[in-house]
Amino acid sequence: METKVIENLQLSSPVLRSGDTIPEKYTCDGENINPALAIGDIPKGAQSLVLIINDPDAPRGNWTHWLVYDMPLIHTIEENSVPGTVGLNDFGNTAYDGPCPPIGTHRYFFRLYALDTRLGLPAGSTKEAVFLKMENHIIGTGELMGFYSH
Repeated sequence: METKVIENLQLSSPVLRSGDTIPEKYTCDGENINPALAIGDIPKGAQSLVLIINDPDAPRGNWTHWLVYDMPLIHTIEENSVPGTVGLNDFGNTAYDGPCPPIGTHRYFFRLYALDTRLGLPAGSTKEAVFLKMENHIIGTGELMGFYSH
C-alpha cells in the first residue's frame, strides 16, 4: 500500500497575518468580500487546489463560510474573486460569506489543500461531497487563521 507524503503549502495574505484580527472589510460588517491570499510551495504532482474557510467556534459547530474546489495551480487569489468552482457554504449560498460571529470572538481558519486530482464536482456541491472526493488525494496542506468579533 502506497503512503502519500503530505507537504506543507504556504498560505498567507497581504491583509492578514496568522493570529491577527481579520480586517472588517472582509466581514459581514464591511464589504463581505474575500481577502487576497498568496500560495507558495505547491507540491509536484498537484492537479488542483481546494480552499475552505470555516469557523469552529460557531454555535452550531464547524461553520463553513467559503468552499472553493478545482482551483488551478495559482499563486494568488485576488480580493473579491472566484478562483475555482464554488460549493455550498453553511449559509446556503454558493459564495464567500465573511466572518459574522453572533457573539464573542471567533477563530476563522483558511485551509488550503493541494490534490493529485481534480474533483469534477458540479458547482454548489456540499462540503461532505467535497471531503469525500478529496479522500486519499491530499498531497499538501496550508493554513491561515484570523480572529473576528463585532
